[in-house]
Amino acid sequence: MDYSLLLLALVVGCLLAVQTSANLQLTTAVGTPYGASTVQLGLALVLLAAAALALGAAGALGDLDSVPGWHLLGGLASPLYITSGILLFPRLGALVSVGLFVAGQMFASLGLDLAGALGVPQRSVSAGIVVGALLVVAGIVFVVRAQRRVAAGGPSVSRGGWILLGLVAGAVLPVQGAVNARLRADLDEPLAVAAISFAVATATIGVVLALLLVLRRTPVPTATRLPAMPWWGWLGGVCAAAYVTATFLLIPEIGAATTVALTVTGQQLASAVIDQRGLFRLPRRPLDAGRIAGLVLLVGGSAAIQLG
Repeated sequence: MDYSLLLLALVVGCLLAVQTSANLQLTTAVGTPYGASTVQLGLALVLLAAAALALGAAGALGDLDSVPGWHLLGGLASPLYITSGILLFPRLGALVSVGLFVAGQMFASLGLDLAGALGVPQRSVSAGIVVGALLVVAGIVFVVRAQRRVAAGGPSVSRGGWILLGLVAGAVLPVQGAVNARLRADLDEPLAVAAISFAVATATIGVVLALLLVLRRTPVPTATRLPAMPWWGWLGGVCAAAYVTATFLLIPEIGAATTVALTVTGQQLASAVIDQRGLFRLPRRPLDAGRIAGLVLLVGGSAAIQLG
């Protein structure tokens, strides 16, 4: 087994936690989470398009007329995930939010592997997979209950609604990776595939933002506070581009469940550090016994699925 691929999956998982934390600063500066998502996805698109042009990968776009239409839709997942993170982190905390993303990712990736869906190599059920899935469920229950005990007050929307949003937002990520992997097989140019994914994502969130502005359901984005934003507030686009590109390269090589198992382990570890130390200007949320137990169960479940 190529251990460099396993390490890559772990690192890009850490980037997901950093991405959402950084995007909260962008949201504050822009004044609306939907505007922040549009800016972040647009930045990732510019970076990937420039890299594709510089490295000669843009020529693959000429083959798009022979690609099945649904192979182009992987980018629809990014706006949902990014905006969900911006909405959930201040309400549930980094560890609980990422725990929900983890659960959604794990079960969606298992579904892809066990069904052999979307071109993912089929995998048979094993004891490790069953045990790992149960550990993931137990882990997310622990962290959500622990967060409920320490939370002061609560949002106007029911906690159940935020939890459901986190699960769905996590579930779309492995589906995105599998769809983009099909597009990579069509075009054989990873940078072109990533640029297409973010072009779809940017267009989608742009339409959503425009609709919400017309309906007056979100403030008008502003750029006046961007100069005061910390430099790391711009890292969200870089992290998103790295994650999306890495996952569709990794899934055909090491499988959807193994890719997700390692990326979510990175997410959990990075989120625990962010919560414990109050990094990225987030409130400090100390790791009590319940949250530590949940973290251990989630990481153990990820490992069991990977080894199963």
